[in-house]
Amino acid sequence: MRMLRFLVLYAAVGLGANTASADTGALIALADGDLAKLQFHAEPRAVTQVTFKDSVGGPVSLSDYEGNYVLLNFWALWCAPCREEMPALNALDKKFEGQNFEVVTVATGRNARPAVDVYFEKENFTNLPKLFDPKMALARDFGATALPVSVLIGPDGREIARASGAVDWASPAAIKLFQTWMAD
Repeated sequence: MRMLRFLVLYAAVGLGANTASADTGALIALADGDLAKLQFHAEPRAVTQVTFKDSVGGPVSLSDYEGNYVLLNFWALWCAPCREEMPALNALDKKFEGQNFEVVTVATGRNARPAVDVYFEKENFTNLPKLFDPKMALARDFGATALPVSVLIGPDGREIARASGAVDWASPAAIKLFQTWMAD
């Protein structure tokens, strides 16, 4: 499967594909272990501008994050794999704090705000935002039908890759992938 991804990428580059696709070649090469779940797109994709909610119910849009590298994560309190990866998401956000990088965690579906507050406090998630998609409009627009789903969005506001299932986002391989991505 991995070899097929390389062949497709290099064939596309050889046929004159968008140079942004060529930049993903280095990222694909780093996608080992858990990161092999990342499915890179041949061309960056536009993302929805459906609004979701902040911790006090105010509107938030992905356009609020344009100019930053974003790891958008759909999760839920009831989802064991989601809860498994949350500490790594917090550590990743802390690692790149102060840079043009954001981990955007969105609790999708029915997640009571007070319960999310308790969970974040208990786990000491000091870096992650508490964002909500109660009617699953954002998740639906992203095709996030099973949780967790994580989406890499470039500073131009376009999706370059996504992963389904828990990933160790704080692993040395993940750190290297994000450093490489942000260096381009």
